[in-house]
Amino acid sequence: QLPSLAQVCTKFRRVLHSDSIWRRRCREELGVCGNWQELETVGASYREVYAKLLHPYRRMLGLWQEDTEGYRTLLYVADGLGITGWTYGPRPHTHVAGPMPFKPAFRMRLTEGTSAAVQCVEGRHRRPHSRHLQLRKNRFRTRCNNTDHLKDFPTQLREEWGTVLRWEDRPRCDCLTYRRLYLPPSHPDDLIRPGLFQGRYHRSGLMIAMLSFHGKCARLTGITGILFQTLQIHLLRPSRCEVARDLDNSELSRVVQEMDAQVLREELQQEDGTEESQGHGGQSPAQPSVGESGAAASEEQPVPFVLPAGVRSTDQNYPRTCRMCFYGVTLSIPHPLPPYWRCPGAFVLFDENHFGLIFLKEEQFFLFDRVQNTFQNAQAPSPQAFLEMLPNIQGWVG
Repeated sequence: QLPSLAQVCTKFRRVLHSDSIWRRRCREELGVCGNWQELETVGASYREVYAKLLHPYRRMLGLWQEDTEGYRTLLYVADGLGITGWTYGPRPHTHVAGPMPFKPAFRMRLTEGTSAAVQCVEGRHRRPHSRHLQLRKNRFRTRCNNTDHLKDFPTQLREEWGTVLRWEDRPRCDCLTYRRLYLPPSHPDDLIRPGLFQGRYHRSGLMIAMLSFHGKCARLTGITGILFQTLQIHLLRPSRCEVARDLDNSELSRVVQEMDAQVLREELQQEDGTEESQGHGGQSPAQPSVGESGAAASEEQPVPFVLPAGVRSTDQNYPRTCRMCFYGVTLSIPHPLPPYWRCPGAFVLFDENHFGLIFLKEEQFFLFDRVQNTFQNAQAPSPQAFLEMLPNIQGWVG
């Protein structure tokens, strides 16, 4: 039997060294469809690409948020015959309805010695150059050997965001930390399909925000930019679009402030464990369930919409019909205002792919368009994993 066993082992060893097997594993497990000629240039095989690059670093694939104080952006890590990190890099002329623009930040390739090497492809002075990478469970850190990135950063901000930070606010661009970002799970009762949306918060600045649904509330979480931290949308407090359309900003502010005061009272009562006293003047009638609110919004016929008098918009090409409005409040707004400052406003739902925010104190309107890009390896493995991720990307920006 030993000769038969030896023959089986020989065949098995021959199969393991067949590149077609490893090419299929790269394609089926990771979706890699590479070019054989590219591998020949470094003298590597699909087996080496899978075993020494794609499999050890497969946890990096997907979306990440750059964790830099005062400046946040989005990173998308994708694979091919190597791994490439793409940074969200909008320009002042980038349209909110267009695809998200990305530019390469770093790449991982097999060298001639068939070991994985990380190269930085950012910077105006010297590129590419080596980069050190440290990978953990839900975050990773890169340290660039080129310290000239501090010279690049002000120019980069001015070109992409129309912003120049003070010197003490500039991050260490040669050492960056990234935190895992999952796309929100969807449910049939959701008001609209959750996901990433792109908006403009001033004439030359774009930001990415993530819309997710959590029972009776929805959340709009700022991923890039410096407009706000989290906007909480109360789905049980809808109003018809005519309310926002027919009132000027001061009258709309009064309506929203009344809602905000009522929400604050209810939150305090919940914290104290008491019920609202009978005969309270601000008591509202029985409210619909979340599913009923979502169904009502989807069945609502679009009505003409114009911005309330006195409200300015960063984008005049907003839809002229809307389906429904909701009360919303953000707890953190632009630097240097203090955190946890409540800023009530109106969430205006136009259609499946467009919504707007009216911030009443600032008398500003911001339009958001659904991001049309598709991202591989960005779905949360479970709803619980998504909820555990949220606090990590909701830290105060400023």
